[in-house]
Amino acid sequence: MEPLYLKDCYLKEFEATVKNVKDDNFIVLDNTAFYPDSGGQPYDTGILIRKDQEFPVVYVGKFDSVISHEISIQGLCPGDIVNGIINWERRYLFMKYHTACHILSAIIHNETGAQITGNQLGDKKTRVDFSLEDFDRELIQSYESRVNEVIDQGRPVSINIMPREEAFSIPSVVKLKDAFPPDIQQIRVITISGIDQQACGGTHVANTNEIPHIEIFKAENKGKNNRRIYFRFIADQSI
Repeated sequence: MEPLYLKDCYLKEFEATVKNVKDDNFIVLDNTAFYPDSGGQPYDTGILIRKDQEFPVVYVGKFDSVISHEISIQGLCPGDIVNGIINWERRYLFMKYHTACHILSAIIHNETGAQITGNQLGDKKTRVDFSLEDFDRELIQSYESRVNEVIDQGRPVSINIMPREEAFSIPSVVKLKDAFPPDIQQIRVITISGIDQQACGGTHVANTNEIPHIEIFKAENKGKNNRRIYFRFIADQSI
C-alpha cells in the first residue's frame, strides 16, 4: 500500500477499508492519507467515519513499514468501509514548515557545504541541526532574509518519485545524513525550482508563496561540528 500523501499532499479526505485492528484502538487501512510520525514531521490527526459514527484519530505511526492509526473510540472492525478526514489546519501548517525547512537547509548547504544531521517540525517552531565547524552567528542570522526572499519569489515545488540510482545522480540530493538505507530503491525527490532538490518522504506546499515569512530566533552550539537553528513563522503561528 502506497500512502496517498506521497503523491498528493493536498488530499484532505479519502475512502478506505479497515484491514486489521489491534488492541481495539490501532487501525490499519488498505490506503491512507494520514501522515505518520516520521522524519522529523509530526503525525496527522483527524477522524475516520463509518456511516454516521466518528472515530477520532489521535496518533499515526509507522511500524515495520505499516501505517497504524490510533483511534480514541473503539468499534471499528476488519472489512469496515471508512472515510478518512485529515485535520487540514494542522497538516497544512506542517507542510509550510517543512518546505521552509528545505529552503533554509539548501541555503546553509550551498553556503557552507554543511550536511543536515537532524530536524524537528513543530506547531510553534522548527529546528534544523547541521554539521559545521565554524559557528558564525551573523552569517546564520543572514539566512533569515534569504529564506524570505525565496518565499516571496513564489517558486513552484514539485514531487517526483524516481529510481535510487537516478535520484542519487542529482548533486547533493540527500542532505540528511544516512536517511535512506540501501534497501530503499524508489526515492521521492522534492524540487524547489532553482533552489533545491532533496530526497524526502514528508508533505510540502506546491509553491513557496504559501509560506509565511520566517524569523530565526535562536542558534545553539550543540558540540563539536553540531549546530542548531530554531525558526518560526512571523505570522500564522497557531493551529
